[in-house]
Amino acid sequence: MGNEQHQKETLYIHKGYQSIEHHDSLSVPLYQTSTFAFETAEQGARRFAGDEAGGIYSRLGNPTVHVLEERMAALEYGEGALAFGSGMAAVSTILVHLTKSGDRILCTRGIYGCTFGFLKIMKEKYDISHDFATLATEEDIEAAIKPNTACIYIETPINPTMEIVDIELITKVAKKHGIPVVVDNTFSSPYLQNPLELGADFVLHSATKYINGHGDVIAGIVVGKKKEDIEAIRFSVQKDYGGIISPFDAWLLIRGLKTLHVRMERHTKNAEDILTFLKSCSLVENIYYPFDEDNPQFNIAKKQMKAGGGLISFTVKGGMKTAQKLMNELGLIKIAVSLGDAETLIQHPATMTHSVVPEIDRIEMGITDGLLRLSVGLENAGDLVEDLKQAFSKC
Repeated sequence: MGNEQHQKETLYIHKGYQSIEHHDSLSVPLYQTSTFAFETAEQGARRFAGDEAGGIYSRLGNPTVHVLEERMAALEYGEGALAFGSGMAAVSTILVHLTKSGDRILCTRGIYGCTFGFLKIMKEKYDISHDFATLATEEDIEAAIKPNTACIYIETPINPTMEIVDIELITKVAKKHGIPVVVDNTFSSPYLQNPLELGADFVLHSATKYINGHGDVIAGIVVGKKKEDIEAIRFSVQKDYGGIISPFDAWLLIRGLKTLHVRMERHTKNAEDILTFLKSCSLVENIYYPFDEDNPQFNIAKKQMKAGGGLISFTVKGGMKTAQKLMNELGLIKIAVSLGDAETLIQHPATMTHSVVPEIDRIEMGITDGLLRLSVGLENAGDLVEDLKQAFSKC
């Protein structure tokens, strides 16, 4: 099947797998093995030397994992991909790969709390520093780049403020300086945004979220524009750090990917309905959603995203007290820190996902005590609105 010629919705289901090569199994088989047998000692030597393709040891590669990696590479328009045991394994691996002692990492002013924690470790233990900047204009980016800036790491939309970063603008400036750009694309998924097409060098996902979509896997993905870069990481940092994905978790992600496009459309439609409701709530101070026409960054979002996605953040009057009261009054919507699941989830970033961030930095990122992040699920939108309505009525 020449599935390279098919549209993305078809690739979600078929890319990277030929059933004839696997005893005609319609479903991708689960190769739940730690190691692979060689026919001869010479064959083992050839495989370790890279002179012959084939299985060696599942930390170095596994047929089930390879299907996932090939499919993700195609969906993000890259030449290669790596699957990891967690989103943070993906983040840490790419940053270790791109830096050395004495280097600096330039970041968007807001990032995921655990990414912030990892940057702190790199600074304290390995003398790899970081800078946070708005990166909103070419002048901003140029001013933030230092002689020892080794890479630019961005989230867009930023977690949890939903701030939009202009990927094309950043990559344009980065290329002038020969600096690689890494984009965390977790909030959008490959269905809504493709950073490599916009000039980025690497794109990563916490595949725990929309890639899986069912709340039962912890995983990460890195996709590279160039195959040689991905293979260099595979046989160095990933191999030796060991942050690999299990074959079963890869199999679950392959299954989840088959419905990604359908799920993202429903997530987005439900989020749009909730956005309309939130705009009518007097207790809501600010709403942050990429495709909100009142969003000052709407035009940037529309340029690089297919739709607004399933995440909405908003602030409520009364700060933390009101925010926690609202969460506690919800019934259908669950209090949990993940996103991209079939269930709608709400969390309080200041005391949950970003609690590791010092208050002064957190406020600078726009994460106030009254900010809530809502991951809109696949339920009936009317039921979700009714749950929010009854909770707001009690606050």
